[in-house]
Amino acid sequence: MLIREHTQLVEKQTLSEYAALSENSKGRITPIKECDIRTCFQRDRDRIIHSNSFRRLKHKTQVFLSPEGDHYRTRLTHTLEVSQIARTISRALRLNEDLTEAIALGALNDVFPTGFRHFEQSLRVVDKLEKNGDGLNLTYEVRDGILCHTIGKEADTLEGRIVKLADRIAYINHDIDDAIRAGVLSESDIPKDITDVLGDSKSKRINTLVVSAIENSSDDLRLAPEIKQPFDELHKFMFKNVYTNVKCKGEEHKAEALIKNLYGYFVENPDSLPELYKKVVESEGRERAACDYVASMSDGYVLKIYNELFIPTAWMY
Repeated sequence: MLIREHTQLVEKQTLSEYAALSENSKGRITPIKECDIRTCFQRDRDRIIHSNSFRRLKHKTQVFLSPEGDHYRTRLTHTLEVSQIARTISRALRLNEDLTEAIALGALNDVFPTGFRHFEQSLRVVDKLEKNGDGLNLTYEVRDGILCHTIGKEADTLEGRIVKLADRIAYINHDIDDAIRAGVLSESDIPKDITDVLGDSKSKRINTLVVSAIENSSDDLRLAPEIKQPFDELHKFMFKNVYTNVKCKGEEHKAEALIKNLYGYFVENPDSLPELYKKVVESEGRERAACDYVASMSDGYVLKIYNELFIPTAWMY
């Protein structure tokens, strides 16, 4: 028996009746030979981890734009934290951890101006832009979970719905942590009716939410009503006090101007795009190509390219 086949047998014997079994995957857009060692979901996880897009996440910040200090969240640390929370819930519910992890790691958070939806761009990255335009050819279940990991349609699998909840648990609590570090708020600013239920620290809140999800879920993912209500209130509190706070977002108009100028430049000058994106120009147009290229940029790379294109260099004589 192959190692993969043994793993699939273990899945059938040990996982919940509501788990997505790797042997029952709906497959890939382009069929490929199965790996002897890894299941299809394990293979997807590895493809994502080894992708260029995943590595670039370490240079993209979360709420605070280019913060000074080593401890603020980046898109990479956020993605790993989501994965950890999602795996904890998935393991406790005896669901497919490999699928859960692949979805969490594949929810690549890119940025772009108004009208850009990062969950759709995430799917585009893994489907069309990675591996020099060939894409990662992921399974249906992972692609579905990536597309549904934030708002809108619920994922087909329970594993995908877990990632959506884990994403919300992670970003709210870690954004509180970063906001406290930045001096934007203190733990005591959070309303007492919220902290009395969820907890008065990041770790307590995460534990409360994770335990509630585990204790109240079976065929679907649920939080207890008495936990969900203050969690929703915490999100409203963060939106009012952090996500729209001038101290946090005061520099965003500059970042938006940079991105819009770069986008406009590459729409007007598609010959300046890297070869991968020139192929996109040919198949889908210069606007789509410019969007893909700018969305792929890390914070530092945006500044580098902007300086090269728009800032005059010193005159040497």
